[in-house]
This record gives sequence, C-alpha cells and structure tokens, in this order.
Amino acid sequence: MSTEITDNAEQSRYEIRLDGDLAGFAEYEPGEGAVVFTHTEVDSAFEGKGVGSALARGALDDVRQKGLSVVPLCAFIKKWIEKHPGYQDLVR
Repeated sequence: MSTEITDNAEQSRYEIRLDGDLAGFAEYEPGEGAVVFTHTEVDSAFEGKGVGSALARGALDDVRQKGLSVVPLCAFIKKWIEKHPGYQDLVR
C-alpha cells in the first residue's frame, strides 16, 4: 500500500492518501512563522491503522523542513507531539 502526504496549501490542510484514496487530513491556518493546526480527521475506514500518526509525522516533518514552528490547537496534533519528544521543539 502506497502512502502519500502532501500539503494542499489551496485548502490549508495536509492530506494523507493511501493508494490514491484520501484517508485523512490535518487542517491548519498559516501564521507568522508558524503553522496553526486546527483540526485533524481520519476517514473511519482507516481508523486504528496508524494513518493519523503517519499524517502527523509527515505534516510536522514538512513544517520542520520549512523552518516554521507549530501551534497545536488541534487536540490530536497536540497529544501526538506530547507523545513524541523529538517534535516538541517545534511548538511555539
């Protein structure tokens, strides 16, 4: 199964696709030097399969690569960062 995570800037969200099918997304608002994550959703058909975690990791890796910080207003992203200390330095 192929996994692709992309920044759909037009819709202000990171998307995860499995074999081409949209499996979930993490909505954000661009901020001053930061990405403000507001909501994350995984399609019920893909829940419990690590899709949300893969999406969070991919989105945060992209934010890091762009040299930005994160404001995790979304409960899922906030909790994921708390469980993964290697990403806590991104939090503004």
